[in-house]
Amino acid sequence: MDRCLAAVTYAWPWVDLIARFKFQQQAGWSHALATLMMSTPWAEDLLDQADLVLPMPLSAQRLALRGYNQSWELAKQLSPHKADVQMLLRTRDTPSQRQLPRHERLANLAGAFAVEPLRAAQLRGKRVVLVDDVMTTGASLHSAAQVLRQAGAAHISALVLARTE
Repeated sequence: MDRCLAAVTYAWPWVDLIARFKFQQQAGWSHALATLMMSTPWAEDLLDQADLVLPMPLSAQRLALRGYNQSWELAKQLSPHKADVQMLLRTRDTPSQRQLPRHERLANLAGAFAVEPLRAAQLRGKRVVLVDDVMTTGASLHSAAQVLRQAGAAHISALVLARTE
C-alpha cells in the first residue's frame, strides 16, 4: 500500500462499539463511524482523489453469519458514487486470524482475494482506496493490495476505522 490512514486506536471505547457494529447486527452505526473516519486528517483528500473505493470483502460464510459486510457499509457512507462491492472478491473462507502472528496471517490469506476477472482492466492506472473496520497487522489489507497492484492499480491506500497499537 502507498498509504494507510486510521481514524482511532483500537482501544476503549471503540472496541465495544466496533464489536456491536460488526458482530451484533448494528449496521446503523455505519453513518456515525464513517463520519469519524472522514474527520481523520487527509481522509477527505484521499477519497476525493480516488477512482474507486473498495470494501474489504467477506467470504460467503462470514457474510451469511453476520448478515452484512461492515466494510461495505462504511464504504457506501464514505463515497457512495465510488464505492464498488464487486471489484475485489474473497475467493475462500479463512480461519479467524485473531490469535495469529503476522507471518501466519499472510500465509492464511494466500490466494484469498481476487479481482473480478471481467472488470480487471478497469483497475489499470487507477487510484484505489481500500476500506476496512479494523487493522491489526495489516496482513489482510496487504494481501488485497497485492492483488489490486497485480491488476494494474497505480496507487493503493487504505482508510480504516481503527488500528491496533
